[in-house]
Amino acid sequence: MDMIDRYGRRIRYLRLSVTDRCNLRCRYCMPAEGVRKRHQREILSYEELYRVAAEAVDLGIDKIRLTGGEPLVRKGIVEFSEKLARLPGLKELVLTTNGLLLAEMAAPLRRAGIKRLNISLDSLKPGTFASITRGGELQRVLDGIEAAMAAGFPPPKINMVVMAGINDDELLDFARLTLDRAFTVRFIEYMPNLQEPDWEKQSIPGSELLDRIVREYRLLPIVSSETAGPARNYRIAGAAGALGFITPISGHFCGSCNRIRVSSVGMAHGCLFAGASLDLKPALRSGDRGELRRVLHDIVTDKPVGHTLQQDEDDRRAFAMSGIGG
Repeated sequence: MDMIDRYGRRIRYLRLSVTDRCNLRCRYCMPAEGVRKRHQREILSYEELYRVAAEAVDLGIDKIRLTGGEPLVRKGIVEFSEKLARLPGLKELVLTTNGLLLAEMAAPLRRAGIKRLNISLDSLKPGTFASITRGGELQRVLDGIEAAMAAGFPPPKINMVVMAGINDDELLDFARLTLDRAFTVRFIEYMPNLQEPDWEKQSIPGSELLDRIVREYRLLPIVSSETAGPARNYRIAGAAGALGFITPISGHFCGSCNRIRVSSVGMAHGCLFAGASLDLKPALRSGDRGELRRVLHDIVTDKPVGHTLQQDEDDRRAFAMSGIGG
């Protein structure tokens, strides 16, 4: 079975947030004080998250990404991953992490059935990393990457949110990570989810990022698979790895968007920046399987043609990225 939205997009990809908590406070993702501590009943149980995933896969989803917050801070994530990995029809179970806990958890996650990792890493300089994350220790993330490779994971995708005047001077340093190792480094335009004043001053268009790298290296385009993410991908000539450019501001990819999101509190979203969402908790807690399937269908049916990031900011609400799963 396929889920097709009204614009003809086949929806195959579910981003499933297991928590809005995090062990970092990245300035573009979460307020400095963190997020409100929620009552246990507000957060979906693993049983409820599994039911959402199982129905989504039965309806045509074949890729699930576990996200947060930071998914590795939730107890039981390895066992939950193992159960998800056994879902009939699920082709890809992947996970996004900040890497702080990977050194000890990479091997169990690999054994549980996680296929690939995306690792958020916004600086290779300890001081800059600590500033962006409000206290994070860079070496722990680097150790986590090595542990993931040792555990048998494919080379990870490394996600860098590029911010003018903060870490954009490291663009070429990140590009060089791909020369000898098969990492995929993805440069992501800074997005105004927290509604900071003058956020545009920190956002650098992907075309400019590409131009900076082209001045130093010859890039070859790479054709992405249907289940790949929204990045435009390239390879430095002769390099082992790849570079990706994700441009939600300057060149959105809404026309090919194939995903829906479910937050840790059970809100289903058809678009990261759309205000509309549907609450799955009533259907989950009533035990009505048909109602749960209907709500999942509705979020696909109501998926907007595109986001409104370049429209009037007064029409958008500020939100912590950690609360919606990125």
